[in-house]
Amino acid sequence: MNASLVEAVREVVAAIPPGSVMSYGDIAERVGTGPRQVGRVMGLLDESAPWWRVVHADGTPATCHGGRAPGLLGDEGVPMRGTRVDMGRARRP
Repeated sequence: MNASLVEAVREVVAAIPPGSVMSYGDIAERVGTGPRQVGRVMGLLDESAPWWRVVHADGTPATCHGGRAPGLLGDEGVPMRGTRVDMGRARRP
């Protein structure tokens, strides 16, 4: 994996404020790659990156890390619609 891509994704993810989310596609647009590549990079990041703030385009939280994402998002007050993030309200511009 390209080290500069990993660092670019890490920077974008680290800048997502509590209570907000970005989709894999949102991050891909910012760093100039595709959402699947962002997903691969996310698997390389450690716990210091707020991985739970990166969700699928439909608002579905990540299922990795033992399924902890919904609880972490809830702790931050991220608006939800059932089991999905309310992307209209929580998506970081």
